[in-house]
Amino acid sequence: AEEHMPGNIRKAKHFVAMLNGVVQFLRQKLAGLQQDADTETPAMFLHRFESATLLDPRALKFTYSRLNSLLRTLEVTQLDEHNALQDVADLVTLVASYAEGFSIVLERNGSLIPGVYEPVIQLACLDASLAIAPVFERFDSVVITSGTLSPLDLYPKLLGFDPVTKVALDMSTYRACILPVVVTRGADQAQLSTRFEVREDPGVVRNYGELLLELSAAVPDGLVCFFTSYMYMERAVSAWHESGLLDKVLERKLVFIETKDVVETTLALNNFKRACDCGRGAVFLSVARGKVAEGIDFDRHYGRCVVLMGVPYQYTLSHVLRERLDYLRRKFQIRPEDFLTFDALRQSAQCVGRVLRSKSDYGAMVFADSRYNRRDKRSKLPKWIQQFLGPGHLNQSTDGAVDLVRGFLRTMAQPIPEAQMREILLDQAQARGGPAHAIDAPQARTTAAAATPSDGKAESAPGAAEAPAVEALFRQSPPAPGTSAVSEAKRPRIEFLS
Repeated sequence: AEEHMPGNIRKAKHFVAMLNGVVQFLRQKLAGLQQDADTETPAMFLHRFESATLLDPRALKFTYSRLNSLLRTLEVTQLDEHNALQDVADLVTLVASYAEGFSIVLERNGSLIPGVYEPVIQLACLDASLAIAPVFERFDSVVITSGTLSPLDLYPKLLGFDPVTKVALDMSTYRACILPVVVTRGADQAQLSTRFEVREDPGVVRNYGELLLELSAAVPDGLVCFFTSYMYMERAVSAWHESGLLDKVLERKLVFIETKDVVETTLALNNFKRACDCGRGAVFLSVARGKVAEGIDFDRHYGRCVVLMGVPYQYTLSHVLRERLDYLRRKFQIRPEDFLTFDALRQSAQCVGRVLRSKSDYGAMVFADSRYNRRDKRSKLPKWIQQFLGPGHLNQSTDGAVDLVRGFLRTMAQPIPEAQMREILLDQAQARGGPAHAIDAPQARTTAAAATPSDGKAESAPGAAEAPAVEALFRQSPPAPGTSAVSEAKRPRIEFLS
């Protein structure tokens, strides 16, 4: 049954009084922290709220809607001035709405604004299935496709469903348009890695810089480099500057750096593309999980090579991450190390996929960390990367990797034979004539390439158009009571034609 707004907050003065009580309660909780961090469940939060304020916690569920109603009634136009109050309303509304899948994390020296440390209270969503549950409830059949759904077995657990079909497809291509290379050693044969024990080693930082220097000389136009964190990027760039290595890179290409400021990063991206357009060439230094890694395309000459310096694991001392790992272990029996590796390799694929955006695009992908050479790590990369990751591309030194990249780019720069490209494409009549055809996995390699947007640009890295192979999960709802179950042979297949 639908719940109605309680009568004790329908009048504005009563609602404002309750909201004031909420704010005072949150202030007391932050001021009373006896340790660096504390966590509690939504149920415990509501119990303590009721004990401290003597207010009915059931009314908190309507805080968000009641506040918006009040602002509309008062005809408030400067809504930005009330963002803090809106955040409080969002917090308590969610706490009162969900008994499980969330955790309240209080930190004495948290940081929501870069460089600013202050008491922080966060509501952390621990269960991703809560977000997709409304989709499963509304539709009988759901197809989930992406280029970064690897490994496929973990997603059904995280999203809470039983897939009817799981498919991992190779890339539909007429040529080896990507070159994944695993670099484990520098030019001096010292190990390359961003593991905690060796990341600050001057030799490791120097070898990473020399790898960037050699690639900047071998790669035309745009070169993109991803670090594991802002802090490590800043330390590496500072060390390269002091040693004079950065000046040598600047002799070959301009260097632009992503910062935590959105405006500065946008300006840097625009200038990076201008440098590539005019033939000067440029290097863009970025951070995995940052703004650039999540949504910026480096198609065509803007990204002929991408370098991933390290394995982008999450910050394991994060209290929010610890809570989530504990929740996944208790509810889904997912080991913390399995989830961390899965998340890091998914992020790696997300980063390197920035350079491949259309059927005629190409690029080199350099995984610069010895851990990528381990089978348990690289086997979790998407199939569209693994299909090109041959034995000759593993365990390379800086010199060997640069030679491979140079030869690959020389080959890819040749004119494209039109007859070869036609092998993976459908003409307009085939693509639009008649209804979409259900296809099996072996046929999908050809058909998936036809689903290219009209402007020729893929919507998301590996997954659209000719872009890297699609990995898919298909979920079909169980039959309604009183109906017969659909036989396995008649279950709907995955459709890739748009």
